[in-house]
Amino acid sequence: MCKSLLLRVTVILVISAVTLSQDDEGYQESQFEEYRNPYAAKVGDEDSLYYSGRDRSGRLLWSYPQTPMMDMLLQTAAPYYTPKNPRDLFDFLRDSYPLPGGLKSPYSEYDFIVVGSGSAGAAVASRLTEDRWASVLLLEAGRPEMLLTDIPSMAPYFQSTDYVWHYYMEKQPGVCLGMKDQRCFWPQGKAVGGGSVVNYMIYTRGRPQDWDRIAADGNYGWSYNDVLKYYIKSEKANLKKYGKNPYRGRDGEVSVESVNIRTKLVNAFLEGGRELGHPTVDYNAPDGFGFGYVQVTQQRGHRHSSARAYLHPHKRRHSLHILPESKVTKILIDPQTKTAYGVEYVRNGVKHTVRARKEVILSAGPIASPQMLMLSGIGPKDHLNSMGIPVIKDLPVGQTLYDHICFPGAIFTLNGTHSDTRLSFSEEQALEVKSIMQWFRTGDSALNSPGAVEAIGYIKTPVSDDPELVPDIELISIGGSIVSDGGRGGSRSVRKGMRLNEQVYDEAFGAIDNADTWSAFPMLLHPKSKGYIQLKDANPFSHPKLVGNYLTDPKDVATFIAAIRHIQELASTPAFQKYGARLYPARYLTCPDAEFNSDEYWECAVRTFTATLHHQIATCRMGPPTDPLAVVDPELRVYGVSRLRVVDSSVIPRTISAHNNAPAMMIGEKAADMIKATWGST
Repeated sequence: MCKSLLLRVTVILVISAVTLSQDDEGYQESQFEEYRNPYAAKVGDEDSLYYSGRDRSGRLLWSYPQTPMMDMLLQTAAPYYTPKNPRDLFDFLRDSYPLPGGLKSPYSEYDFIVVGSGSAGAAVASRLTEDRWASVLLLEAGRPEMLLTDIPSMAPYFQSTDYVWHYYMEKQPGVCLGMKDQRCFWPQGKAVGGGSVVNYMIYTRGRPQDWDRIAADGNYGWSYNDVLKYYIKSEKANLKKYGKNPYRGRDGEVSVESVNIRTKLVNAFLEGGRELGHPTVDYNAPDGFGFGYVQVTQQRGHRHSSARAYLHPHKRRHSLHILPESKVTKILIDPQTKTAYGVEYVRNGVKHTVRARKEVILSAGPIASPQMLMLSGIGPKDHLNSMGIPVIKDLPVGQTLYDHICFPGAIFTLNGTHSDTRLSFSEEQALEVKSIMQWFRTGDSALNSPGAVEAIGYIKTPVSDDPELVPDIELISIGGSIVSDGGRGGSRSVRKGMRLNEQVYDEAFGAIDNADTWSAFPMLLHPKSKGYIQLKDANPFSHPKLVGNYLTDPKDVATFIAAIRHIQELASTPAFQKYGARLYPARYLTCPDAEFNSDEYWECAVRTFTATLHHQIATCRMGPPTDPLAVVDPELRVYGVSRLRVVDSSVIPRTISAHNNAPAMMIGEKAADMIKATWGST
């Protein structure tokens, strides 16, 4: 009886927290007609499967992914429930950020305005208000997180919801050939907590050489030793034997853990790595060049986003006002003095203006931050003139863009002779009632796996020309593969999240859908190919023009092929051969004449499934005054404009051996200290 009741309550709570979508902030309402939103009423791709609610006119009110997990939950509890608020099912269970002190509306003026509450924005807003020396308004276009976003294994589902901006790269010949419409999908977080609410939670800091090179370029204060203290300050490590090392933090805000639920394949990856000369290490150690168990931003098996770490515990601070679902449309800058003094934003279809007494801090991410600068008159003069935007400062905004891309198609089937009925993760395993109940009780079940990622390893391929011991590839070891997401009868969440073309996918891997497999995604750490961002028009609701220029440098292709060869060596070690690992001979519709396993074949395969890891950087590049591509100085102040800083991963000027989440939080921490020093509060 008690167990049945607990299960029912649990199921209802999960249903209650389902992500819903409305007409992209409702901006087509009549209260605000200055701009039109071309993306209103779009929720994911038109061919995605969604439960949705509409009014009598057919207008979309809410939507969420139709998946086996949702099916099971809906069939179990409250099948006839109709939400009282048609725009948000069980809104009361979503996290909330009411203005403190019973305020009904925000002030008209603050000391600081922070635009964007992602990994960096949440950190800087929280730190600026911890001593109550300054008032901060934190504006976020997305919604707060809720129960389902706390479940790590749900990460791929949220690529198809309004918890992300649905950006697409411009079509580029020769890449993303196996994606829908042959365009790469670039989702970016749209939530209180930004990308940390929807990402795979992998915690990496970058190699010491990465940061030392950034400092050597003239960016004072950004050497490895400089940034290490902020990594330590932010971290609350629960990493068993690694947690007490001097380079780890124990008293910070961000919980970093190992994942306790693992397959035997992760041990094969680490053992095979050792056989090939890669030690098992803490890869975030200063000397941690090798393979190691993945470290994630989780707390007892629940996602620990920047919002959970930096904002949720402090939502009652009188000096910190957080406004979700508030889209900033322009930074207000005096054209004579070139001083930022506030922003315009839209909330509930109404335009508002708020002023900043000290600074405007732009933390909207590597796509939205350069877009906002250009919309506000800061950017390449010729480009702004072509958009009809008055130029306040001619700067190379958006002219540099690097991204980490990977290849998910090196898949190995397994037929181990042991008693294991299944070696790899599967969606069915996560859907078991036992697994769901275990996660709610302890956080330890298949549900807390970060997309089946179990370990990562750094390698330096033979084609690298770096004189130092710096990796050029990160290997992401998966306790399964892209075929593990349920097949045709399942959610297909991973392939949908990547926007893989189903016809191309089925021809390549349909025969092994949902089979027992292992794979390692090679991630290109230091691409030579460089892209850029431009505006499409002067409408702040339009998505910008995103040009990746992936694989335009032949060195990037050679590095990928070398990495795939190394993965094949790993799979050939005794550690994997005891499970019968065999490379699956995928047939790509895009590569009809390529001989399987030739270099030509692998180049075509990589160009077919060219997947981003969502690590765009350098669009608001940091650099000294002598750097012709610099947008901000080493203290993150926009050149030529007073009282305006950019604080997010867009300022990282060079490629680094890291996923963006941890560096972005570090940047927020460091920026807070620089801002406090500027205004005499330290």
